Amino acid sequence: MTTDIIDLLAGISPGDALDAVRDQRPQARENAQRSFEALLEPADPGTFPLAERYAVAAFTARLHAFAEATAFYDDLLADEAPELAAAVVTAASAAATSGPYGDYREPGLAAESRAGLRWAPDAETIAAAGPRLAAALAHTHLLVFRPREARPDALQELTDAGWSPDDIVSLSQLVAFLSFQLRLAWGLRALAAASVPALATSATAATEGA
Repeated sequence: MTTDIIDLLAGISPGDALDAVRDQRPQARENAQRSFEALLEPADPGTFPLAERYAVAAFTARLHAFAEATAFYDDLLADEAPELAAAVVTAASAAATSGPYGDYREPGLAAESRAGLRWAPDAETIAAAGPRLAAALAHTHLLVFRPREARPDALQELTDAGWSPDDIVSLSQLVAFLSFQLRLAWGLRALAAASVPALATSATAATEGA
């Protein structure tokens, strides 16, 4: 039986209260698992290899400071491309911050702009990860912390690093999915740890977007 990755990250075992709650939305549960398989374990990864996918996932988990997810994706990366592991750890440490933040272009929203780290890989990271993966990590940081600044010039940086249009779409989908997956798993962990009578009701609400 295929392991449900959200259950794994959330620490949910068969028969748990939250297992039953997630079963109330079987299609949503199945779709989340299929998204993981399509984006992180595709049968044909094409020109976006598994090593890069796992590196982006490990980096994203570290940006979210989610220990269980970090361990999970670190293991996948170590099995597929151990030579990239240290570069991802170093990059994530340098890129750590909190968000979201960034500048709005719209005059009516300018007052809501908030300053924050604009991380870019240094020469050491580029040398260790390679220009292509380094560009992907920079784009991941942008999407996680400064999504309001995801503009054409950011995509051009990926193109300049050798990313095709199709792979840029896949990378963006991967980061979006990971942000959803990690936040949902984190929320389910928080619900499981909270001894409140309304656990089932709260958990059902938490899985509305699963």
